[in-house]
This record gives sequence, structure tokens and C-alpha cells, in this order.
Amino acid sequence: MTHNGTRNGHGNGTGDTDALRAEIRRTRVELGETVEALAAKADVKKRLKSSADQARERVREQAALTVARVRGQAALTHPPVRGRHGPAPFVALAAGAIVTAVVLMIIRGRRG
Repeated sequence: MTHNGTRNGHGNGTGDTDALRAEIRRTRVELGETVEALAAKADVKKRLKSSADQARERVREQAALTVARVRGQAALTHPPVRGRHGPAPFVALAAGAIVTAVVLMIIRGRRG
């Protein structure tokens, strides 16, 4: 630099001034982008919400896949039954009757 403040020594300095202003504009843009990126990282609440939303969506997808897989396996191993539902109602009724009889015998035994 010369003593008049220009690099080229011509004295007008307009080329250097324009270049300097352009550099300042670029620096301001970069600084603005950096500040926005830092603000986004500092917004913990928003980041947690975003992470929770992503996790919720993954769980829903996994649940849907699991339900589909289980239904597919159930359809292959247990074809749908029409009409009677097998011996299950009779077994439940018999078990209830036995439990009732045992409870009545215990109550009679304590009274007598």
C-alpha cells in the first residue's frame, strides 16, 4: 500500500473500494448463514420435536409392518372358522362351574 491508501498507486482507489465492498457483502451473507445455522442448532425444543416426530413415524411404520406380517402368518396357519368357535366356550363354562363348586365347598366347610 502506498501512503494515499490505494494498492495500485493510481490515487483513485475505486477498484479497491468496490472489491472491498463486494467482500463485505459476501462476508455478511456468510455470517447470516452461519447465524441461522447456529440458531437452528440452539433451538433444542424444535430439534427434540423433530426427533420425536421422526421416531413416532418409524414406530408407526414398524407397527404396520408387524401387523401385516402377523396377519399374514395367522392367515396361513389358522384359516377363518365359520359357525362354532370350537371347544373354548364349553371349557370356560366347565372351569367356571368347577371354581364355583370349590368356593361353595370352602364356604360350607368354614360354617360347619
